[in-house]
Amino acid sequence: MKKILLTLSLLCLPFLAGGCSSDNRAELTVYNWGDYMDPAVIAQFEDEYNCRVNYETFTSNEDMYVKVKNSSDTYDVLVPSDYMIERLIKEDMLQPISKDNIPNLANIDASSMNLAFDPGNQYSVPYFYGVLGIVYNTDQVTDPVDSWNILWNDKYASKILMYDSIRDSMGASLKRLGFSMNETNETNINAARDALIAQKPLVMAYVTDNVKSLMASGDAAMAVVYSGDAAIIMSQNNSVNLNFAVPKEGSNAFYDNFVIPKNAKNPELAEQFINFMLTPEIAAKNIEYVGYSSPNSPALALLDSSWSDNTGFNVSKEDLARCEIFKDLPNNVMEIYNRAWTEINVSK
Repeated sequence: MKKILLTLSLLCLPFLAGGCSSDNRAELTVYNWGDYMDPAVIAQFEDEYNCRVNYETFTSNEDMYVKVKNSSDTYDVLVPSDYMIERLIKEDMLQPISKDNIPNLANIDASSMNLAFDPGNQYSVPYFYGVLGIVYNTDQVTDPVDSWNILWNDKYASKILMYDSIRDSMGASLKRLGFSMNETNETNINAARDALIAQKPLVMAYVTDNVKSLMASGDAAMAVVYSGDAAIIMSQNNSVNLNFAVPKEGSNAFYDNFVIPKNAKNPELAEQFINFMLTPEIAAKNIEYVGYSSPNSPALALLDSSWSDNTGFNVSKEDLARCEIFKDLPNNVMEIYNRAWTEINVSK
């Protein structure tokens, strides 16, 4: 997911042997998206397992990958997305997870298990999922929001927010043109680039987390966002009328899973952490904090009824059926995307 950079260290007092810090508490280092876990449940885990959680966040899968790959820092738990999990498995950077130590895996709906990026879930455990779409102000947007084309409508000039992410914004442009979000043909990728460059004069800004305040204030009419961010914006705002739509051309469906790096210092505590986060009551708290769709069926039953009416949270089967999961593209193809993204960024 797609959040702001933040570093937290959540502390507890008791002692647990194994992987200990200088003050004799067990340590668990977690690397996750920003705003993607309720701090209260982290504190609860620390209390129940007598440990210290060092919690760091990243803003993109690529930033996470570079740090984990090249830094001397080590992590016990990561929360990457589907295509990045596929890459980490290919590069032998993950260790298998013992399902015997994750009994709460039984709470996860089968639709989020055994997906192509990790067949059999040997290396990953589902956390959240969602889709890319458009959140829009129903008072300002008078046209149907059923196609990516509306982002190129000059009627909404300077009221359009794009997502500051190469795969996502390029993906939206590709789908609008009838191509796959995993396009590898250079001509088609460049066509999507040219469309985004042509659109640039209509765009207020390319944003990440500040999309929430800009949509909640009414400053923007529409934004490319993931469903969970839309759900939070809609649930926390009563002064602006908002809705969320997945364009008919299709979009990206993502699955963010827990994984354990091969060089983790405390893998046993990491599995306890993952199992704890799959407890229905804990998962429900995270849902209410994060806003993304959860595959944890017992947790869904604990939610307030207001969540069932939230179009950002309730991703329909029809919407999911039109979506595709990002794949880990070859390096030579990503070089084409990176060049295209640079040209979009410098255009005016």
